[in-house]
Amino acid sequence: MTDKEDLSVHDPWIDAVCAALDVPRTALDVDAVLGLAGRVAHRVARPMAPLSTFLAGYALAAGAGSLDEVRTRILNVAAD
Repeated sequence: MTDKEDLSVHDPWIDAVCAALDVPRTALDVDAVLGLAGRVAHRVARPMAPLSTFLAGYALAAGAGSLDEVRTRILNVAAD
């Protein structure tokens, strides 16, 4: 079993990007976003991982549902 990488070293960068975009830090679920990207990368293709996260963000901003709902819908497409 592999140890999970400590991503907290990236917190200052994440905080700065959130501030620059005027996005509340609490709006970002790092594990969910990275999990989505990882599953798409392995199920579909690596280049689709960042596209899936972009589309998830766009869908969330458009009010298409919660992060869990949007993530599930993307993964259902990826599983086909």
